[in-house]
Amino acid sequence: MSRKPLRIFFRVLLLLAVPLVIAGCHLWQVIGDLPEAPEVAAYEKLPYYRDGRFQNPEPLPYYPDRATGGGPSGWIRFLLPNPHKPEFALPQVALDANSFAAPSEALAAYWLGHASLIIELEGKRFLVDPVFGNAAPLPGIVRRFVDAPLKRADLPPLDYVLITHDHYDHLEYATIKALSDREIRFIVPYGVAAHLRKWGVPAERVREIGWDETLQEDGLTIAAERTLHFSGRTFGRRDTTLWTAYVLKGERFRVFVSGDTGYGGHFKAIGAAHGPFDLAFIEIDGWNSGWPKTHMFPEEVIQACHDIGARTMVPVHWGVFDLARHPWDESIRRVHDLALQDGKFKLLTPRMGERVTPESATETWFLVR
Repeated sequence: MSRKPLRIFFRVLLLLAVPLVIAGCHLWQVIGDLPEAPEVAAYEKLPYYRDGRFQNPEPLPYYPDRATGGGPSGWIRFLLPNPHKPEFALPQVALDANSFAAPSEALAAYWLGHASLIIELEGKRFLVDPVFGNAAPLPGIVRRFVDAPLKRADLPPLDYVLITHDHYDHLEYATIKALSDREIRFIVPYGVAAHLRKWGVPAERVREIGWDETLQEDGLTIAAERTLHFSGRTFGRRDTTLWTAYVLKGERFRVFVSGDTGYGGHFKAIGAAHGPFDLAFIEIDGWNSGWPKTHMFPEEVIQACHDIGARTMVPVHWGVFDLARHPWDESIRRVHDLALQDGKFKLLTPRMGERVTPESATETWFLVR
């Protein structure tokens, strides 16, 4: 072979290798990091940590042969056209940097889609599980049905960022990176601080918390409580970080954020310890017979509201991603109908970006075709 074809070959190889190396470095950054040895040593003293992994309060079964919804299973389905997406543009209230006044001295909230929230409690503003892009480490995978109603750059002044667990639909590298130089306090479950440190958040602004633990901040109580779920951002790292629900208590109001969870006895325990709640943000989507305890079925959502003593509930974890192979509106329609039949708590179903309080009235926009 002459030298010229060899030079062409190596040039083509270099052209292919450079973007692959860049993509690989980006992927390694997005995945995050593992807790350091002293942190792991501290986790080993916890009753819910064993053999290098955090443990669920109840078994978490997985039955791939029982999975419903049809089509391919696993990650391949996130690369194919989505048969469950909306056939129309979902209504939103567009927000920008000028949409926010000072945080409410009472209680108000904005649902930004899926599990992302802004909660204003007695003068303090919380950003919960902020995800503005896709729910995957690479673009084009686990695509959104609809853009977020607020751009990342237009987020208002914040006091706290709360992360319930490290799955990609709850913890987004680009958002944490964008917030890393702000004077914000980050409250995360055990193990998640390692991700934030890698992404540039100063260690002194991150507080880790575990189940049954509380923080006293700015006259508020922030408590972490059990959920029935799992964690992990890549192969081999499952359950090396914790997953939590949050209880936020002020002098006048109490808020519950369920995080991702299946139904279990932890709801009654949370209600007994902290309830009743003026406003509860409960996950309603992601259920499937193949993973019956990983997320809640609609009937279980209603029971969970009873267990914790929810006076008003806002459904979350729906409307943006197809995570369980059922139509985008099946969960909200069923939860809406069951809540009407039940009549024991108030259901708020805001549009993405709509400001609500416990006294608000909202439209059933998802019932309109």
